[in-house]
Amino acid sequence: MSALLEEVRGARRDPALAVLEGFHAVKHALRFGGRIERLVCADVADVQALADALAPDVTEAIAGAHEVGDEAMAQLTAVPATGHVVAIARRPAVDLIDVLADPSPRPVVLLEAPRRLGNIGACVRVAAAADAAAVLTTGPADPWHADALRGSAGLHFALPVARVEDDAPLGDRPLVGLATGGQPLGPGVLPARAVLAFGTERHGLSDELLARADARVEIPMRAGVSSLNLGTAVAVTLYAT
Repeated sequence: MSALLEEVRGARRDPALAVLEGFHAVKHALRFGGRIERLVCADVADVQALADALAPDVTEAIAGAHEVGDEAMAQLTAVPATGHVVAIARRPAVDLIDVLADPSPRPVVLLEAPRRLGNIGACVRVAAAADAAAVLTTGPADPWHADALRGSAGLHFALPVARVEDDAPLGDRPLVGLATGGQPLGPGVLPARAVLAFGTERHGLSDELLARADARVEIPMRAGVSSLNLGTAVAVTLYAT
């Protein structure tokens, strides 16, 4: 058990790996082609029964998991994990040039210096659901942190997710900043293939990013409502494209 615990702890520190906690995170990683290097369950039969009920397409993969029991599983997880399952997966490589060159009309979501890992995960989850082209982040937060992966339910594996430099070139895609004072969001407002940039709830987008933007758009809100949660703002904007 000590060797397994050290393996999971090491994976949390390894920028090439990701630690997935909970059945739904592991399910989505498997479903979208994630490279699982270690799969651990408290009780394999219990997790297989859950897969049979909710995701039969991953039942076979669960069969090869290493069973450790409830007590050992509690030591492996940062928080109680739904489904009592933990996995170590290899992070997919992301080629930013290829992502930006995608000719489809799908937008790219850019999160400027997000602070809350759970919010990053929520944004990835809705971006995957809306079939966005990618989620990019700037700033120090690791978008592949286990807390962000919990927030996305493992949907990081459904689309490219990567951290980029503040001044990373965006190819030929129009940069649209979500900011107060912009054109009200509505049908036909957002251009195809846009990079949709979102700032923090408190400070919004930086002056530097807004200076780079080709356009500004704001989400119409009732007077007195100052902001939306980041994940909600991303959801509203993506489903308006």
